Amino acid sequence: MRTVFLLLIYVLLTIVLFILLLVFLPFGIRDPLLRISKWAMGLSAEILGIKIEVSGVDKIDHKTPYVYMANHLSFLDGPMLFMLIPQLIRVILKKEVFRVPIIGQGMRYVRFVPVDRKGGRGGKKSIDKAARLMREKGYSFLIFPEGTRSHDGRIQAFRRGGFFLALESQASVVPISIRGTYELMPRGTKFAKKGRVQVLFHAPVSVQGYDTTNMPGLMDRVKGIIESGLKGP
Repeated sequence: MRTVFLLLIYVLLTIVLFILLLVFLPFGIRDPLLRISKWAMGLSAEILGIKIEVSGVDKIDHKTPYVYMANHLSFLDGPMLFMLIPQLIRVILKKEVFRVPIIGQGMRYVRFVPVDRKGGRGGKKSIDKAARLMREKGYSFLIFPEGTRSHDGRIQAFRRGGFFLALESQASVVPISIRGTYELMPRGTKFAKKGRVQVLFHAPVSVQGYDTTNMPGLMDRVKGIIESGLKGP
C-alpha cells in the first residue's frame, strides 16, 4: 500500500516537474529541479518508513566538486544518496534511462550524463563529458564503482570508470559506506520494507600523486575505506 501511494505521488510530481521544465527551459534554470527532486527523495523515505542514520557529512566542503563513491546494495541507494549528499549532484546513468518520457528529458536538462555500457568508447565519452562539467561548472558526481547492485549483500570488485573521472577532473573521491538497504530491498524485489539504514561519509581522498599507472592503488584504497565502514555489530 505504501509503495502504491508513493507511485501516485511520483505521477503527480512528474506532472509538476514537466510544467517547471517548460518554464525553466528558456532561461537555463536547473537547480530548482534538483532541489525539488531532493525533497521528493526525502518524502519517499518517510512514506516507505525508512529511517536513515547519517554521519560524516561535516567532512564535506559544500563548494568543492567531488566524485562520490558508495557500495551498491539496493535500488534504494541512488535516490537516498541523491537526497543525503549536501550538494546538487549529477549522475552517470545508462542511456536507456533517458528514454523514459519526461523523466529522461529532465535528467538530460539538469546535465545527468548518459553512458552506453555496451562499448568502451561510449564509456570514455561519458567520462570525458562528466569531467568537463566538473571542471567548467563545478559539479559533483555520484558513482557506484561496483557498476551494479550486489547479489548477496557483499561488496563486489570495483570498475575503473569512476576513478578515470576522478583523475581526469582532479577531484577528490568521497567514499561512502551504506548499511541496511540490502535487507530492505534486495536485488530482484519490487517493494521496500520498513527499517533502518546507516550511511557513513568518509573524509575525501585526494587523487594527487595518482595516474593511470598506479590507479589500482587508488581503487584499493577507496574500496578499503568503504569496507571499513561496513563493519560493525
